Amino acid sequence: MMRLKNFKEFLREEDGMGTVEIILIIVVLVGLVIIFKGRITEIVERLFDKITTQTDSI
Repeated sequence: MMRLKNFKEFLREEDGMGTVEIILIIVVLVGLVIIFKGRITEIVERLFDKITTQTDSI
């Protein structure tokens, strides 16, 4: 009976929820970066090329 009470209290406790949520968000973001790494690199390189050519024309 005591174990059931402790388990119910554990389920109601919300102290660690913020940490878990932050870790999950970080994991999702890292996963997206890994999946779209090639596309992100391509976009960043294109942006820097535009910046370079436009600053050369000034």
